[in-house]
Amino acid sequence: MRKTLVSPNALVWLVLSVVVIILDQLTKEWVLKALPEFQPITVIDGFWNWYRTYNKGAAFSFLSNAGGWQHFLFSGLAIVISLVLMFWLSRTPRKDWQSAIPFALVIGGALGNVLDRFRHGHVVDFIQWYYGDFYWPAFNIADAAIVGGAVMMVVFSLFSNDKPETAKV
Repeated sequence: MRKTLVSPNALVWLVLSVVVIILDQLTKEWVLKALPEFQPITVIDGFWNWYRTYNKGAAFSFLSNAGGWQHFLFSGLAIVISLVLMFWLSRTPRKDWQSAIPFALVIGGALGNVLDRFRHGHVVDFIQWYYGDFYWPAFNIADAAIVGGAVMMVVFSLFSNDKPETAKV
């Protein structure tokens, strides 16, 4: 009887998701205890403030004044996306870090913000970048992980050595 070896999957990379969730929640707890609401605290003059604010919507406060139903929509969407990415991780070889790391970052960020929605009814944001009169919307560690993971997905797919096979005529 011959045994077939199964390559380990990339679910171990969910440890990175857990690290993102923990860092995100710890920083938000610090923000809620230490920073005043809606008052900028300069970190780097002309570029970076700590600024405690809340987001009831999605990116750039999309649907933040929709009356509350958006809380369930965005939480449900984040959970579904996280489950799909976890499924993909289960099908991804462990050594394929260029797929696993971005998926894990997006999962951790999405679930970190879901925890906020369930705990507080909104997402706690506190990092504010600006230049002159231009202010980027405030964000948090979870948001940074989601964006970083998404950017990695694009960059790694553009510069991948795997070329699709072309049909031979």
